[in-house]
Amino acid sequence: MRILIVEDDKPLLEGIAALLMEENYQVDFSLSGDEGYFMASHAIYDAIVLDIMLPEMNGVEIVKELRNNQVNTPVLFLTAKDSIDDRVKGLDAGANDYLIKPFAAPELLARLRVLLRQNEQQDKGFLSYGPIRLKEDGTEAFAGEQPLHLTVKEMQLLEYFLRNKEQILIRDQIFNRLWGFSSEAGVGVVDVYVHHLRKKLAKCQCDQYLKTIRGVGFMLKGDTENV
Repeated sequence: MRILIVEDDKPLLEGIAALLMEENYQVDFSLSGDEGYFMASHAIYDAIVLDIMLPEMNGVEIVKELRNNQVNTPVLFLTAKDSIDDRVKGLDAGANDYLIKPFAAPELLARLRVLLRQNEQQDKGFLSYGPIRLKEDGTEAFAGEQPLHLTVKEMQLLEYFLRNKEQILIRDQIFNRLWGFSSEAGVGVVDVYVHHLRKKLAKCQCDQYLKTIRGVGFMLKGDTENV
């Protein structure tokens, strides 16, 4: 899973990033509100850890803009303010949870796990859609009872589709999620890996689930017709 941290206290940001990476999360981060909003607006993250008091755009403004643009990524606010009014303002803006500084690392991790579970479809440790199943730890994938022999990047691609089933994912979203904003690869690599994944699904008669949305991107959907 991929988490975005937006926090202007650099030592705190680095500490949170190290904590999350120790828990095997992929982590991106920003020290400023404007850059944080830009990254979050791509809708490629599973959750956002967001400070309220930021240079440029503040956390409340960021969440309001994200929700106005139908980006529904779960948000955990971090703040030094502990008044009821401040908490209500943050939650009303569209945040999912609120953690007051200073906080204990186990509580941060626990609250993140709760947010991440909200959008998961779980089946005894699997993400699934129709006959397609992927172990949550990314080690095995199946179509029906047949194993899918996927590379690491193909596993990551399938996971992203499963976590966003029946939603159109544009090429830039997929590229930024799997390869990152600073990658030197071109966005065309997305089509290459979708092609590889579709070929492997075809061996199990499941390629019809991976739709091409002409001129836009791709979608995991159960009907048999391309859009």
